[in-house]
Amino acid sequence: MPYANNDDLPHSVRHVLPPHAQDIYRAAFNNAYDRYAGEGESRAHRIAWAAVKRRYEKLGDVWIAKSLRED
Repeated sequence: MPYANNDDLPHSVRHVLPPHAQDIYRAAFNNAYDRYAGEGESRAHRIAWAAVKRRYEKLGDVWIAKSLRED
């Protein structure tokens, strides 16, 4: 089912991702859910996580924007 807002996201997403990453996840999930209707939610969740990983990375237990990472 598509998510209307970030409060509707699964607990595993809401409590690990910062708000902007949640926005990315929700938008990607909703698009994938509509595009691949009938294939179940697992594909949409995989696509949503892939979208987040393009802009964010996990350092320890924290997800940070790649542009903010200090090399």
